[in-house]
Amino acid sequence: MIYDGRTRSTRGRRAVAERCRSLTEARWFGLAVFVLILTNAAVLGVETYTGVVHRWHEELKLVEHGFLVLFTAEVLLRLGAHADRPRDFFRDPWNLFDLAVVLCAFLPFARENTTVLRLLRLARVLRTARFLPQLRIVLVAVGRSLPGTVSFLLVGTLVLYVYAMVGWVFFADADPEHFGSIGRAVLTLFLLMTLDGLGDAVRAGLEISRWSIVYYATYVLIASFVLVNVLIGVVITSLDEARTMEEQHEARQRRDGDAPPGEAADAEHELRARIATARRALDELEESLQRLPGVRR
Repeated sequence: MIYDGRTRSTRGRRAVAERCRSLTEARWFGLAVFVLILTNAAVLGVETYTGVVHRWHEELKLVEHGFLVLFTAEVLLRLGAHADRPRDFFRDPWNLFDLAVVLCAFLPFARENTTVLRLLRLARVLRTARFLPQLRIVLVAVGRSLPGTVSFLLVGTLVLYVYAMVGWVFFADADPEHFGSIGRAVLTLFLLMTLDGLGDAVRAGLEISRWSIVYYATYVLIASFVLVNVLIGVVITSLDEARTMEEQHEARQRRDGDAPPGEAADAEHELRARIATARRALDELEESLQRLPGVRR
């Protein structure tokens, strides 16, 4: 009886998952959610106009409640699509992001804090990446490039500090406006990293000493060319890795789509049924042997 109850429960979850999956995997469903997110973004933009907010305050509040209901229904449908395998839902980072954005909107501190509520509503706009593969690749690449970017920032800060100290030592008296302190020197060199005002800086340096050309040339070579190219290389490598991950994810989805839905669950269900049948047969055989005369009990 317990086994039959579990079987009916499994079949029920599978039926719910199949129905919800038929909705969430439909093309129109993704398009509708995408349009809903863009509409939400447009409403957020409209709310930046004070006159509109004062005039349509109640209507805008009602529209926001409608958005929250629709986004909650979407997340519930996605949860229902994984009713037969709930772990798969939480393995997808985008599902976790969607769930967090929706749940936080129901928390008391978020609903009472206008700033937090607006940030949460703005976070919904980022969900467009779920439906735009190229944007999703860029966001994943940015996340994967963070460790390399941190290393770049550490090296860049060290180079900037060393050259700022050298500039302060040699140019502080002659050019206090740009190298009068370590802070001004860092700001000057940071702007020169983008090659902004490089010509004026070189001319001012040549008026102080002809050796200043060596200072500026080595700084521009290291900061503007070497370090920036290293950062570009890190980002490009991360983009290639993100694109590879996206292709592998799509290949897995196609492979899972070609297989019959719930095939793994059906195999497990069949195996459990055979094990239960074998156990009952063994129990019946043991009882029959114990009834035979001459068999020890």
